[in-house]
Amino acid sequence: MFFASDNSGPTHPKVLEALVNANNGYRSGYGADAEMDIVTAQIRELFEAPDAAVFLVGTGTAANAILLATLTNPWDTIFCSPMAHIHEDECNAPEFYTNAKLTLVPAENAKMTPEALRISMQNEGNRGVHGPQHGPVSISQVTEMGTVHTLDELRALTKIAREFGSKVHMDGARFANALATLNCTPAEMTWKSGIDAVSFGGTKNGLMGVEACVIFDPEKAWEFQLRRKRGGHLFSKHRYLSAQMQAYLTDNLWLSMATEANARCAQLAQGLVTNIAVTFVEKPEANIIFARFPRHLHQRLLNAGANYYVIDGDPQAGDLDAILTARLVTDWSATAEDVENFLNIING
Repeated sequence: MFFASDNSGPTHPKVLEALVNANNGYRSGYGADAEMDIVTAQIRELFEAPDAAVFLVGTGTAANAILLATLTNPWDTIFCSPMAHIHEDECNAPEFYTNAKLTLVPAENAKMTPEALRISMQNEGNRGVHGPQHGPVSISQVTEMGTVHTLDELRALTKIAREFGSKVHMDGARFANALATLNCTPAEMTWKSGIDAVSFGGTKNGLMGVEACVIFDPEKAWEFQLRRKRGGHLFSKHRYLSAQMQAYLTDNLWLSMATEANARCAQLAQGLVTNIAVTFVEKPEANIIFARFPRHLHQRLLNAGANYYVIDGDPQAGDLDAILTARLVTDWSATAEDVENFLNIING
């Protein structure tokens, strides 16, 4: 009953097998390995983007920060939701790598609205040399609250960005989970909706540790490479990143793992909604649930071995009827039995 984070799940056996195979013999370093050639072709085919530039890094923070740096001038501001990972959870890495600032756009259901984005962009970049210029817009897909932008919502946001001459970055740490929810193609959720660059996540979805940076404008490729090297994120033994991503993309393993994670989340949500003591902060749309229920139910679950985050109080001390919020995240390895055990405890 481990629902604390999809970062904490195991690496898929097929990925481990690919790493063992990559460990045989010798390969050229720094991305010149044969596996990377295969990965580049796989991602270009997947995204229907034959000219896309494809690079690998070891962490999601590096993917977001270096991509944003490639799209941003130091005198710009980057527009994002207050709940965006680049704001809440990356220790100012985007500011460090870009030398720019972040402008937080009011959000509903953790998603920027076109109206709020337009107002925020109108309020910035209008003071000439005295103020920040319009930099990129960064969209989280899935959001940190577990909501998913529809294609129409993505297109509406990118349309506003284009009005101000701004590029658009997608933080796709849970890209696969969002795609499984929307049942669309990677191209439809990215460049066909106006996205210029995407952090294509793998670590939260069964990989040991690798993210793909996909840039649909190949003219930015060399700048990204320089920034990746200068930032200390070009791996010498790159083949171990490539091998993971190659396995991930083979036979749609990436999508099947995300579909399983989403299914377990839906099963969990369906069981929780029948409990009158439980309310949802947002409607679960992918593999994350924020649910509120009394402290005594948290204690029952945690004492029975459930593992998840309680984000707004000590579950073990205080008024037993006080309402606390649980953050529940399912990954590819969660089982239906795990979910049923959790539900039996909270509903028992």
